Amino acid sequence: MSGSPAATPADLRITSRALPVREHANTARWWHGGDPVATAWFNALSVTFPQGETFFIESVRRYRDEVGSGLGEQINAFVQQEAMHTREHVAFNKLIRQAGYSTARMDEHTRKRLDIARSRHPIGQLAMTVALEHFTAILAHALLTDADPLPGAPPDVLKLWQWHAIEEIEHKSVAYDTYVAATKNLSAARCYFIRCKVMLLVSLLFWKANFRHMADFCRQDGMNSAGTWWRVAKYLLGRPGIVRKIFRPYLSFYRPGFHPWDHDDRALIARVEQSLVA
Repeated sequence: MSGSPAATPADLRITSRALPVREHANTARWWHGGDPVATAWFNALSVTFPQGETFFIESVRRYRDEVGSGLGEQINAFVQQEAMHTREHVAFNKLIRQAGYSTARMDEHTRKRLDIARSRHPIGQLAMTVALEHFTAILAHALLTDADPLPGAPPDVLKLWQWHAIEEIEHKSVAYDTYVAATKNLSAARCYFIRCKVMLLVSLLFWKANFRHMADFCRQDGMNSAGTWWRVAKYLLGRPGIVRKIFRPYLSFYRPGFHPWDHDDRALIARVEQSLVA
């Protein structure tokens, strides 16, 4: 990429939106169009969100008083958005349980992994948040650019995931910019090494945990077989192919000089947000 390195747009406004859906009416076990694999993918993500986003808030807010006022304001907005996401996914996860699934083992596994994460150095915790925020941003972009996102899902549930995706993109640079500010006394090479090393570890743990949780859902559906995992592979790599779609954006994280706003997708946010209130 030529020209000056990307940076967070000076006119970016991070806004905590009221969810346009007051009640989730979903009661179907396989709410994603009757597809147990697609349902398991999104359920597996959702069960980690309340605890995960609480960790994100902690790791970023810790540095709020050490950065400039502009970034400090963005951290406040980040915290507000993530707190709202936590609340809504607590409600969504209750629907998952009401559909007949147990999430107790998944919740305990997530808690144990985050307890380990909290034992690391604060910079390491922040770097983990940076890595996971990159995952959420590129997954959000893939969802919002899909011509037919979540086909067959109840409208309220579709809006929940689109709303979440909008805000994940909007605040995608807050943890990264906080990391840059918090490591200002380290060499550029050291900062690069830490974030890339942590991303490699986080990537392994992210996919391991998500597949573990998907397997748990599939077992509860009595279908955790080789055939099921072939369907998972087709779903993730074929159509709609979420992993295929995020592969190149994921790799961009390892480029020296990377910044989350290398790709300005505010126009996408505005377009989808308009459709949510239409």
